[in-house]
Amino acid sequence: MRGVTIQCLFYGSLIFGIWTALLCFYIHHNHVSNLEKKSQGPALIWSLGKKLQQQITHDPKQIPRPRVRFETPDEDETAEYKTFLKLRKDSNYSNSEYIAGFLKYGFNAILSKSLGSERDVPDTRNKMCLQKHYPADLPTASVVICFHNEEFNALFRTMSSVINLTPHHILEEIILVDDLSSVDDLKEKLDHRLEIFRGKIKLIRNKKREGLIRSRLIGASRASGDVLVFLDSHCEVNHVWLQPLLAPIAKDPKMVVCPLIDPIDHKTLEYRPSPVVRGAFTWHLEFKWDNVLSYEIDGPEGPTKPIRSPAMAGGVFAINRHYFNEIGKYDRDMELWGAENLELSLRIWMCGGQLFILPCSRVGHISKHRFPNQPGLMKAVTYNNLRLVHVWLDEYKEQFFLRQPGLKSVAYGNISERVELRKRLGCKSFQWYLDNVFPELETSEGSQ
Repeated sequence: MRGVTIQCLFYGSLIFGIWTALLCFYIHHNHVSNLEKKSQGPALIWSLGKKLQQQITHDPKQIPRPRVRFETPDEDETAEYKTFLKLRKDSNYSNSEYIAGFLKYGFNAILSKSLGSERDVPDTRNKMCLQKHYPADLPTASVVICFHNEEFNALFRTMSSVINLTPHHILEEIILVDDLSSVDDLKEKLDHRLEIFRGKIKLIRNKKREGLIRSRLIGASRASGDVLVFLDSHCEVNHVWLQPLLAPIAKDPKMVVCPLIDPIDHKTLEYRPSPVVRGAFTWHLEFKWDNVLSYEIDGPEGPTKPIRSPAMAGGVFAINRHYFNEIGKYDRDMELWGAENLELSLRIWMCGGQLFILPCSRVGHISKHRFPNQPGLMKAVTYNNLRLVHVWLDEYKEQFFLRQPGLKSVAYGNISERVELRKRLGCKSFQWYLDNVFPELETSEGSQ
């Protein structure tokens, strides 16, 4: 009797356990199904460490919404993901093509494609500029445009604007330097489209990646115009842009001039007028735009008066070709991009030249959104800054190292050739530069 009782209890417990397990499984399955129904819908999968992918949806008209799938990101990937979130927050777009274009080109590539290869931009010059007249016998210009994986339409608008808004008798040529681009559009497609500019454009393709500085040197070495005009590959020149740059160089070959840079918004590509500003920099050697002192635009010329500028932005400027060679071109041992604009600015002022911004010349420029995960570029900028510091700042290099003491022991290559160039040109001291060109640097940055 006792054995029968034990058997009944055993089988009863077993049946109860099985039913309990089945009930739990049913509840769990029902909960998961409800969650899946709620989460269904088109989604953009952002896989850190991988390219953007768009999930296939049943309704192609629906706009995909972002969903994040975390893997194990490294530091660069985390920065890229944070940038992605910020881009979505700051824009009205949410599709993968828009985000991919931003990450690849630094601006709204979808809108750039819709704008096409050319467009009309507003004339942002002061009305007083319309009254100015320029000599008919101006020197000729070679426009040098270097690019690396530039968005096709932005590059083509740069070239088209130069062709359409420049008198042909002063435009000697456009020299395109392809710094080993890998984007398909910049290969056969570009070659084919350039046929319409036959006779005005030279295309040079680098055999290895040289960087902006050495690419510009390559382009300048092939130029035949009297004046070199360096232009970034994401610009749009404005009405009567070149004549104001050439006229003062015709009078003084040691005059280096820049247009006013009108910003083109990186999200909307809206072309906006710039106020009259000058180029400057901090003791960290970071370029900045500076307000023009009121007395500099007093007088009959008003806001059309040429502005003495302590520094140039570097994206767009004009210089006599022979003077560019005489003054030492660029420091070809600098890497990629960065600091070359400040180094050339100091060299111009300290070695007998002048640097001016001309408000009656306007050029639009897309200020690209730059991403933090570019260690190669940051390393190049640091290296280039140190070359500048040790050649041109004299005792004031301590002001630079006071703010960045960790760079004192960082290598900067052999500068003996540039030091010898400074001696040969009979250049003045950096103290002279502070006293006569940019006294505000010492007073405004002294406590920082």
